[in-house]
Amino acid sequence: MTADKKDSWNGSAGSCLCEAVRYRVTGPLRPVIACHCVQCRKAYSNFAAFSAARRGDLEIENPEGVTWFESSPGVRRGFCRYCGSSLFWDCDGLGYVSVSAGTLDQPSGLSLHHHIYVADKGDFYEIGDGVECHAKSHAYNWPDDVMGAEAARGED
Repeated sequence: MTADKKDSWNGSAGSCLCEAVRYRVTGPLRPVIACHCVQCRKAYSNFAAFSAARRGDLEIENPEGVTWFESSPGVRRGFCRYCGSSLFWDCDGLGYVSVSAGTLDQPSGLSLHHHIYVADKGDFYEIGDGVECHAKSHAYNWPDDVMGAEAARGED
């Protein structure tokens, strides 16, 4: 993808390792959450770092290149069928799709917000970045908190 095409998107973009699957996000991205659950640890060989986009703001170029795996009832993980890059985490009923933060083109402008499922983390590393940690999941009211802030500023 050329820089001109990316710039014309007026949003964030990303891709898998081989770039067979590219995506763009036309709205706000959630701050990054690091998940240390067993499934993420096994899928990533460590923890997973995910941002998220509202469903209507995520556009996938070459969606045929994405293979979906149902990792739990109602939860699926999307990865590139060619290079295996993990791209998405999608849960039925949520208004957003999580996007693997490492696949975002840089600079992303994002920061790590908190860690979840730290009770399940691997025993071969320590978390020492000073970011808030939660033993299990943590309620994070996104995108409502983002949309509320935008409304207060008069944005869409």
